[in-house]
Amino acid sequence: MPPVETHGETRAIVAWRAGREIFAAYGSGYATECGPGVTHISWSMAKSMTHALVGFMVLDGLVDIDEPAAVPEWCDDERAGITLRHLLEMRSGLEWVEDYVDGDRSHVIEMLFGSGKDDHAAYATSRPLRHRPGTHWEYSSGTTNIICRILGDVVGGSGPDARRARMTTFIDQRLFAPLGMASATAKFDPAGNFVGSSYVYATATDFARFGRLYVDGCSPTGAKLLPVGWRDAAREVVAIDPETDNGYGHHWWVWPGLPGSLVATGYEGQYTIVLPDDDLVVVRLGKSPAEIRHNVVDDLVALVGELRRMRR
Repeated sequence: MPPVETHGETRAIVAWRAGREIFAAYGSGYATECGPGVTHISWSMAKSMTHALVGFMVLDGLVDIDEPAAVPEWCDDERAGITLRHLLEMRSGLEWVEDYVDGDRSHVIEMLFGSGKDDHAAYATSRPLRHRPGTHWEYSSGTTNIICRILGDVVGGSGPDARRARMTTFIDQRLFAPLGMASATAKFDPAGNFVGSSYVYATATDFARFGRLYVDGCSPTGAKLLPVGWRDAAREVVAIDPETDNGYGHHWWVWPGLPGSLVATGYEGQYTIVLPDDDLVVVRLGKSPAEIRHNVVDDLVALVGELRRMRR
């Protein structure tokens, strides 16, 4: 495993090709020993799972991403023009500060742990519009939790407990079970909405199973799970993050060092890297400070390059 002083704590690195594990390494966790059966928090990798959930509903004809988002609070004001596509692209135009350090100015910290902790979507939907929808990109966990409330409304259920139960069933039956993600658990806020911005727990292997869904849109048995074109739309770059130079699509990142990639990323260095053309998925889980995370990314790009060469 890479040294802690340059990479932080690496808990797991797993690589899959053609649906089979070709590499796995596990490090020591801060509380328990890491290993194949230990679950880890996704942080924002859950956003890419939310993208899949939207895809299932598009396939079922239950949502249209180009229609105005079904948010009652926006019906009679300038936010009524925000579509589900705008939310998926992080181009809603809503005011948002995604800061993980400065709690005094961070909307994401306030949503998850402050005044918005009991109903994340209610907090996020209350933000004012600062830019015309579709014209300004701003990474926002709030937009993902708005999407999750919309999905919960479609699934139904009266009251938090019923909403939680029905959405849990939907996620299990449409995502976790078809992909064989037996360890995976989705978490909900007190209002009964899936916290799709941040909270899925799973083993490294099950995160790899999720990543493989975006190789071809199918289950391990070949059943088509995602709409035609859903994967490729996810990696159509709509904006470049000025801090990292990474591209952003629909709730997935595209790394310039890995053309054609889809990358689910999470706080402190959680990564699920999908290379559809190589039928390759690489997962890294750990705890790395922001200032050294570039070392982790550089090593993962190098690892992907080596795995590609091994296939030739």
